[in-house]
Amino acid sequence: MTPQIRLRLARALLFTALLAAGGSAFAQAVFRITAIPDEAPTELARKAAPLVKYLEAQLGMKVEFTPVTDYAAAVEALVNRKVDLAWFGGFTFIQAQVRSGGKIIPIAQREEDQHFRAVFITGDPAIKQLSDLKGKDFSFGAQSSTSGHLMPRSFLLQAGIDPDKDFHRVAYSGAHDATIAAVAAGKVQAGAVSISVWDKFVDDKRVDPKQVRVIYTSPPFYDYNWSVHADMPAALREKVTHALLSLNPAKPADKEILDLQRATRFVPTKPENYQGIEAAARNAGLL
Repeated sequence: MTPQIRLRLARALLFTALLAAGGSAFAQAVFRITAIPDEAPTELARKAAPLVKYLEAQLGMKVEFTPVTDYAAAVEALVNRKVDLAWFGGFTFIQAQVRSGGKIIPIAQREEDQHFRAVFITGDPAIKQLSDLKGKDFSFGAQSSTSGHLMPRSFLLQAGIDPDKDFHRVAYSGAHDATIAAVAAGKVQAGAVSISVWDKFVDDKRVDPKQVRVIYTSPPFYDYNWSVHADMPAALREKVTHALLSLNPAKPADKEILDLQRATRFVPTKPENYQGIEAAARNAGLL
């Protein structure tokens, strides 16, 4: 091979490498995040806005919040790497793990998610305990919701109540706020929702706890987390994880983000934390 041919070959290889690098850089010019739609789209966008700005500063790239239509779409978005970071419920995380063959990695959760709870609510004065729900119209949230369906169903089964046999009618509202609204309006006699959404509604006086009250608070379980795909470059994953774990409630700007996420702070998490949720899903025939 002549020196000229070697030079041309080297230039060609260098050009190819630059194209590849440029393509990768272009692909990562925007960092996309999403979240399961467990609340109204306007509320999700409001909660995401300051976090997006924070991550832009921490990662040094444009960050966009990408809403999805349902829980399954959130799973598919991360599994197929259409987004880089996803806010999952515990059950949605398990679904993504199964769907991806174990390639979804949970990197952070709220401190509260280590001992999350669901609450059963009603506006019917005659309903005082779980056994009183038999024969009634009942609303879960989304079918893939951890605190709005899977774990409440599991606790009902443990109490000897089969929702598919013992309730007069089972509805799926699609979101926690929609379940609260359905119970408050008398469209169903009871429902199960995330304790954090319920507490937020009470604090904001969007529901009167004298009219709609909690009849049962579940035992604790692991729930929500921020997850990434295993194919994300390790350096970027470390930056994202560090950014989330570094949010400090002593700093006003950080506290705004944490308050909107209903978090005192974010802490590390791991796949093993969600084994109980996977077991509950398989026992209930939902996985």
